[in-house]
Amino acid sequence: MVKATQRRAPADPTDLPVNALRGVGPRIAERLERLGITRVYDLLFHLPTRYQDRTRVVPIGTLRPGDEAVVEGRVQLTEVKFARRRMLLSRITDNTGSMTLRLFHFNAAQREMLERGARVRCYGQVRSGAATLEMVHPEFRRLEGEEPAPVDEHLTPIYPTTEGLHQLSLRQLTDQALGRMAAGGPPDLLPRAIREEFELPPLDEALRYLHHPPPEAALDVLSERRHPAQQRLAFEELLAHRLSLRRLRARVTDSSAPPLLGNGHLREQFERDLPFALTGAQRRVSNEIAVDLDQPHPMQRLVQGDVGSGKTVVAALAVLKAIEAGFQAAVMAPTEILAEQHFRSFRNWLEPLGLEVVWLSGKQKVGTRRGAMEHLASGAAAVAVGTHALFQEAVDFDELGLVVIDEQHRFGVHQRLALREKGKVGERYPHQLIMTATPIPRTLAMTAYADLDVSVIDELPPGRTPVETVVVADSRRDEVVERVHAACRSGAQAYWVCTLVEESDALQCQAAEESAEELSEALPDLRVGLVHGRMKPKDKESVMADFKAGVIDLLVATTVIEVGVDVPNASLMIIENAERFGLAQLHQLRGRVGRGRKKSSCVLMYHGPLSQTARQRLAAMRETADGFEIARRDLELRGPGEVLGTRQTGMLNLRIADLQRDQPLLPAVARAADRLLEQDAKAVDAIIQRWLGQGERYGEV
Repeated sequence: MVKATQRRAPADPTDLPVNALRGVGPRIAERLERLGITRVYDLLFHLPTRYQDRTRVVPIGTLRPGDEAVVEGRVQLTEVKFARRRMLLSRITDNTGSMTLRLFHFNAAQREMLERGARVRCYGQVRSGAATLEMVHPEFRRLEGEEPAPVDEHLTPIYPTTEGLHQLSLRQLTDQALGRMAAGGPPDLLPRAIREEFELPPLDEALRYLHHPPPEAALDVLSERRHPAQQRLAFEELLAHRLSLRRLRARVTDSSAPPLLGNGHLREQFERDLPFALTGAQRRVSNEIAVDLDQPHPMQRLVQGDVGSGKTVVAALAVLKAIEAGFQAAVMAPTEILAEQHFRSFRNWLEPLGLEVVWLSGKQKVGTRRGAMEHLASGAAAVAVGTHALFQEAVDFDELGLVVIDEQHRFGVHQRLALREKGKVGERYPHQLIMTATPIPRTLAMTAYADLDVSVIDELPPGRTPVETVVVADSRRDEVVERVHAACRSGAQAYWVCTLVEESDALQCQAAEESAEELSEALPDLRVGLVHGRMKPKDKESVMADFKAGVIDLLVATTVIEVGVDVPNASLMIIENAERFGLAQLHQLRGRVGRGRKKSSCVLMYHGPLSQTARQRLAAMRETADGFEIARRDLELRGPGEVLGTRQTGMLNLRIADLQRDQPLLPAVARAADRLLEQDAKAVDAIIQRWLGQGERYGEV
């Protein structure tokens, strides 16, 4: 959203509070503020979502159902009818045909305007009626005399609005703002050389066109946001985000960090002890990280890898390099269960090397927590694993050299910066390794993470078997239960995942408990276990250990098993109410099976009827197991804000641009950003200020 955070030069007549316009009192100003409009120039950047063509009168005889049109005619008959509800029907005709106007809410004045013989002009959407075409609740006015009445000179804009603020009011206020713009302002912040190179129209020309498109404007091009005037504003908005990220990267690069020049002895022993060989992709990414850690400025690297690609082993190698250089490492995960899984993995890998790994979470007993903190502060503990509890004020490190953040998009930006501050000594910061098992389409990654170097683990370990995915209605639940029975009796293990029926942990756990009871009764010869988020960590760990050991045949679970659980013998997963899950979460859950050599299956059981979006999600799951293809489709269905988790972080909150639609602009945006950063610092400041205001990416670092 365009925000005012810095006064422009007084010469800009649009840089005034919005109450400087006629008709804006306190109530209207409050409603405008809900839309982010506080100054006159905000109205100019508040763009229409669509347009109506009221520039010509259409003959009634040429209309088709679905058309939106202006028509003119004489009233033949007006009457009040009483059917299931009272309504006013008025038939109008021109010399090409006739149609009916239907009003369910009307008053005496409107009825009088539509008296027989009156000449009226109407605007509305045409639909099929019982006898003729009709318009339901059209806008209409009575025309006096026989002279042709003027029509609109430009397409009519339809703006995003809020309760109590009508389209007519927004149009009138925007027209006033356009009138002030004629005297100069807001300033065009893109240098002419950049506008000419990338064939972008001047700002005032683009704004005027978008608020008042001419009658001949292509509505389809405008509705798809492909018009050069729209692309001009999308370009500048994307440029603002790119510039802000590049500034952030420059600030980080200018900071110093300890070069982590390990001698390799711990990493070599770790690799020797692993029961498997690293994949080529794991080695390549590990080498990229090692080169970064050797540098005297902070590493900022994002590692993307599909479910099961082995990111945690890569993180462990980075942690060991930090320890070899005499520093500590912190590993942070967004949920207790994922953090616990990481703690178990790091403890199992590192304790045989003589290294202490401590656990920190908000649910720990005071004594246990105090002991862990003391070991960190003294340097006795080499690694801390935990949730956001790691960056609380009371936690001190002896010498933190590396921060590993898993599933970083679930953290608020300020949370990961707070952990980075933990390792600050003077002007020296720790290195950061960021991991995600939610693949991000390249388009999104190069824009949203322009402040990071990106590595991709694009190879799965050998032995991973493809997972067959089927979609069935819950009316076939009995067949699904029988399939689970057959699989478990043959020596396999299975997951049964219960959805979050309502936004309540307690209700989700209750649903899982009920499912576990029902399945235990239906399958008395199977050993059924239960795990959910409200269980004590020890109880959860015990159940998961039993499942991994084969003591439990069928594990009923909430989405706590979404990430971090590795049971090679589990080859069947049932996801109940699969239509309630997002694509990324379904893909993560499916990744819990197919980890051994048995043929694996995932059954997506849904409760109909399905929405169009749910149908597309389930189809995508059935058609592909490629995490990056899943991510691309997720982006199409949900948009970048949802895919990145940016609603919580305030990251990449685009108002005009759209990453999917405006992908062709991104290379040009990147080149323009490079040039501006080299040549015009003032323009960089002004562009960031216009589009991001005080919300500049991630704040000061």
